[in-house]
Amino acid sequence: MPRAQPQKHPFTDTTMQNETMKEPNAQDSSAVATNGQTQLRRLERIAAGEHLPSEIHPEIMDESAILEIKDFCLWYGAKQALFDVSMRIPAGKVTALIGPSGCGKSTLLRSVNRMNDLIDGVRTDGDMQLYDQSILAPDVDVIELRKMMGMVFQKPNPFPMSIFENVVYPLRIDGENNRAVLEEVCERSLRGAALWGEVKDRLHESGLSLSGGQQQRLCIARAIASEPEVLLLDEPCSALDPVSSGKVEDLISELAGQYTVLVVTHNMQQAARVSDYTAFMYLGHLIEYGKTEVIFSEPRLRETEDYTTGRFG
Repeated sequence: MPRAQPQKHPFTDTTMQNETMKEPNAQDSSAVATNGQTQLRRLERIAAGEHLPSEIHPEIMDESAILEIKDFCLWYGAKQALFDVSMRIPAGKVTALIGPSGCGKSTLLRSVNRMNDLIDGVRTDGDMQLYDQSILAPDVDVIELRKMMGMVFQKPNPFPMSIFENVVYPLRIDGENNRAVLEEVCERSLRGAALWGEVKDRLHESGLSLSGGQQQRLCIARAIASEPEVLLLDEPCSALDPVSSGKVEDLISELAGQYTVLVVTHNMQQAARVSDYTAFMYLGHLIEYGKTEVIFSEPRLRETEDYTTGRFG
């Protein structure tokens, strides 16, 4: 059963005033065929440095949002990587970020739990709000914030310790040593990651002894052990074989409703299978954002259709 969503969390003393996100005006897409090739004028204008409003489908505005990204920009030194990204992340849904390599998908994902803070020369503008509270405010406890944002990376990264200790690590660093509590959380998390049946008799073995697909599900189990509000998945299947990828995709579908999931993927079929909403990004700009079935069947912009059907990117 989906967990009840609390209204606020005490990771900051600063309460941001609620603002209603305005839906950008739709811009007509212009594309013409020349010598049998499609010239994507909108994307060319963006590449030339022009700022164009995102195409946000109205259905998103009707959803209850757990996270709101507002006019968010990010620079690596003098190079700007994200440009005025504004989007609502619906609670209890799976939202996929798609787009060509280097379009800012992973940069945006890592900004949500402030991992980019660790990179020298990074600066940001705009805001991100979780339960109407800014996660970028200077008094935010970043450690507490990251407990609410479970992160899973492209390549499985189990710790060099037992399967059991991998799963309960978030509780250990919080000082939890009650064996009964740790065992309950370990089993619940491994069941939640669809891994319990495969490892229940091997909990003392190293997490590094598992297959690649099992290691990735172990990392997901570790991420949900602390019961985060949001799961951030950065191309979680890119290093896996098709069978293991299928198991992780099934798991993402099962976790939807219990958790809000934000996933980066280069795989169009995967985005279509596992997500409720899809956002198409290009060169750090949010191009179009709407329900997944609409984005992949009847997008408003020709550029989005050309990308999802493989005409470029």
